Amino acid sequence: MDNVQYSVHKINTKIPEDFPRDMTKNVYVKDSEGFVVKKAADQVLPDETVISAEEFRKLSGDDYYEEHYGHGEKREGAGRKAKYGEPLDHQMRVSAQEMVFLKYARKNHLDYSKLMSAK
Repeated sequence: MDNVQYSVHKINTKIPEDFPRDMTKNVYVKDSEGFVVKKAADQVLPDETVISAEEFRKLSGDDYYEEHYGHGEKREGAGRKAKYGEPLDHQMRVSAQEMVFLKYARKNHLDYSKLMSAK
């Protein structure tokens, strides 16, 4: 394993002044076909040119999307909806017979306090 040779490819492209010297940073590149992508600085190929972040947003369509669709705003009508006018403070299970009685009492506006006080 001592005689392993590593080849270093010399890139014959003009390096811009604002090109990051730290090779761990990401840069925006445009290839020969016009596609743009964000990649690590040490992965830039000879046929790719480094572009600015503004040009990347314009060519990739990010500006168009932001302008026409917005970004992370609340939708109209989003959120929890009230199920009834007033939520119940206490809920309990009732039998079918009790349910019929409750429907009758609500329909005929029975006064529960009079019913409870009757002896």
